[in-house]
Amino acid sequence: MTPRLSPRHPALLALAIVSLVWSYNWIVMKQALAYAGPITFSAWRYGLGTLVLFAVLLLRREALRPPPLWPTLAIGLAQTTGFQLLVQAALLAGGAGRTALLAYTMPFWVVLINWVAFAQWPTRRLWLGLAIACAGLLLVLEPWHGMGDSVASTSMALGGGVSWAIGVVLSKRLFERGGVGALSLTAWQMLFGTAVIILVALLVPERAVAWTPQFIGALAYNVLLASGLAWALWSFIVAELPANVAGLSSLVIPVLGIGFAWLVLGERPGAGESIGVLLIVFALALVNRRRAT
Repeated sequence: MTPRLSPRHPALLALAIVSLVWSYNWIVMKQALAYAGPITFSAWRYGLGTLVLFAVLLLRREALRPPPLWPTLAIGLAQTTGFQLLVQAALLAGGAGRTALLAYTMPFWVVLINWVAFAQWPTRRLWLGLAIACAGLLLVLEPWHGMGDSVASTSMALGGGVSWAIGVVLSKRLFERGGVGALSLTAWQMLFGTAVIILVALLVPERAVAWTPQFIGALAYNVLLASGLAWALWSFIVAELPANVAGLSSLVIPVLGIGFAWLVLGERPGAGESIGVLLIVFALALVNRRRAT
C-alpha cells in the first residue's frame, strides 16, 4: 500500500528549498555589493524578478487579473519595499551576518501581531518553541558583548523583520479569504513594492554599477532564485502552513547562513553562537513535530 503524503509535505519541501536559496543569498548579496550600491542592486534584483514572475504567469496561462488591490498593495509595501529598503539601509552601517540575524526576528513579530491584533493565542508548544528559539537567537547575537553595529543599523534591521512579519500576516489573512493564488499574489505585490524601490533608487544617488561577470552572476541568482522562485514558494508556504509555524520555521535560514559563511567566508562561529544555533534547530523541530493522533 502506498503511504499517503501529509498535506504539509509539499509546503515543507518548498520551505527547505527557500531556506537554501535565501540563506546562501546573504553571501551572494555581500559579494554583489562590491559592484553596485545596495538600493540600485535591489531595484535591478526586484525589477527583473517581477518580470520573471509575470512571465511564469503567462507561461502557465494564469489570469493576470490582480488580487484585491488594497491588501495586495499593503503586502507589497511591507514585504517588498519596507523589508528590502530597511535591510539594505542596515547593511550600509552594519555587518551582513548581524543584519540577517536581526531581520530574521520576523517570526517573533508574527506571533506578537497575531496575538495582539487578531487575538490568536499561541499554543503551549508554540510558546515553548518561541522561547527556545529566542534564547538561541540571543546566544547567536550576544548583545551583552555589544551589538557591534550602530543603534540606527540595528533598529533598521529589526524594522525590516517587523515589516516582513506584517506582510506574512496580511498574506495569510488574504489567502484565508480564498480565491487568491500564491504565484499571482507574489507577482502583484512585488510589482507594487518594486515600483517604490525603483523610485527611491532614482532619487538616491549611488555609485555606477560595475557590470562584471561576478555581478551579473549574483544578479541572475537573485532574479531567478532569490527574488523569483523563492518568493513564489514563500507565498505558497504561507498559504499552506499556519503563519506562526511558517515564521518560526524560517529561522533555519540565518542558521544555514552562518554555516555557509563558515564554509565560504571562513567566519567560524564561537561556542556561544554554536549553542544558539543548536537551540534554534531544536525549536524548529519542536514546532514542526506532528501532533499525536
